[in-house]
Amino acid sequence: MKLKNILLSGLGAIGTIYAVKFFEYKSCNFKVLLDENRRLRYMKEKRFFNGKQFDFDYIVPSDESFKADLVIIATKHTGLKEALNNMKNFVTKDTIFISLLNGIESEDEISAFYGKENVLYSYFIGHTSTMIKNNVVFDGYGRIVFGDLENNQNSENVIRVKELFENAKIDYENPKDIHYARFLKFMFNVGLNQTSAILQAPFFIFQKKGLPLEFAKKLFLEVQAIAKAQNVNNTDKMLTECLELVQTMLPNCKTSMLHDVENKRKTEVEIFGKSIIRQGKKFNVPTPYNEIVSEIIEAIDESNFMKRAESKP
Repeated sequence: MKLKNILLSGLGAIGTIYAVKFFEYKSCNFKVLLDENRRLRYMKEKRFFNGKQFDFDYIVPSDESFKADLVIIATKHTGLKEALNNMKNFVTKDTIFISLLNGIESEDEISAFYGKENVLYSYFIGHTSTMIKNNVVFDGYGRIVFGDLENNQNSENVIRVKELFENAKIDYENPKDIHYARFLKFMFNVGLNQTSAILQAPFFIFQKKGLPLEFAKKLFLEVQAIAKAQNVNNTDKMLTECLELVQTMLPNCKTSMLHDVENKRKTEVEIFGKSIIRQGKKFNVPTPYNEIVSEIIEAIDESNFMKRAESKP
């Protein structure tokens, strides 16, 4: 049976990319989940993508008229629990979940809430998508990587999602080993997001040989050790592939964590460095560099919080 009823939670820099895709794909019934206050605000402050206005079909948590075949979650990690609560009315035993959140823990949280049977491991990879006020700017280079927990590329859920993405013209990848693929993306995020946030450095800084890249490598290697401790296959080639991935990024673009620091927003250090620290303790793997970096970023977060509080009238 084809996936027709699509629900998106999270209309930020990444979520908007796919809101536009499904909005333009007229063969699906697409809704964006918002709380009532945000819905009213978005009705007044229209959403734009690359300068073009889009009037999405919004739905609030109390609505009982819609059941989702597929839920795509693109919130910040701090909003995941609220999002899972807000979508209760729209989830059935057959609803498939795809998470585009950073980190590698959101699938476990979704599974704890709704069961793991229909949760696909997934993430977004591509060039940075940037939200400037209510306009998302994106160059079109990106894809959703997803896979079955058992790496079954012919599972019913995988096949149905592939068919939907192809019809909706959504770029995707279904790797043979989703566990390796997601740890590779996690390695990239842990090393680049955190180091760039501290150094206030765009990607070109890490595309050259030097101390910034060498420091990021220290963080990469701790992720590699965690992956190896969890019996992820082919971890020996992970560092080389991650360094190759760094070279594909647009030189003057910035990581999401650097954008957060520059805009004095709370960072996602909890799902990057602190996640590695938690897993290091669990699997008895030393994580000294992530411990130091996490403490620095937490200090930056607190400093920015103080600055925001001081600037309020």
